[in-house]
Amino acid sequence: MNTGRTDRPHSVSVAGVIVDDAGRALLIRRRDNGKWEPPGGVVEREESLPEALQREVLEETGIKIALPAVLTGVYKNMTGLIVSLVFRCEAIDGAPTVGDETRALRWVTREEVVELADEAYAIRVLDALDRMSPPAVRAHDGVRLI
Repeated sequence: MNTGRTDRPHSVSVAGVIVDDAGRALLIRRRDNGKWEPPGGVVEREESLPEALQREVLEETGIKIALPAVLTGVYKNMTGLIVSLVFRCEAIDGAPTVGDETRALRWVTREEVVELADEAYAIRVLDALDRMSPPAVRAHDGVRLI
């Protein structure tokens, strides 16, 4: 329904939580803001969600993931108007590599995720590690859950 408002629309992003055989998750340290997060980004107009997920994870980590991936959570940034779909992923090719958007990569335990990442991003990794079913649906202000 168009209410005639000129507010900018929400954007949709995807993120992949790659889990290794030891139950650790791969986090990236972003070049633009120095924050630790699971790899991901905005879905382009012509992409399906799985295509965007695979592309973003490959661009930011050097790892190709298996599809389909398991949806583990839906998160809305109430401040930034971003809806993020987060998937638990399995690596099928490649090795963790830094790149244009990634300053560092690190395999982390549940405890390390909470120490390194803002709450709004740590919960995404924890939900993926827990394989939420049905998927978690949460809201945050960009840093903290609300």
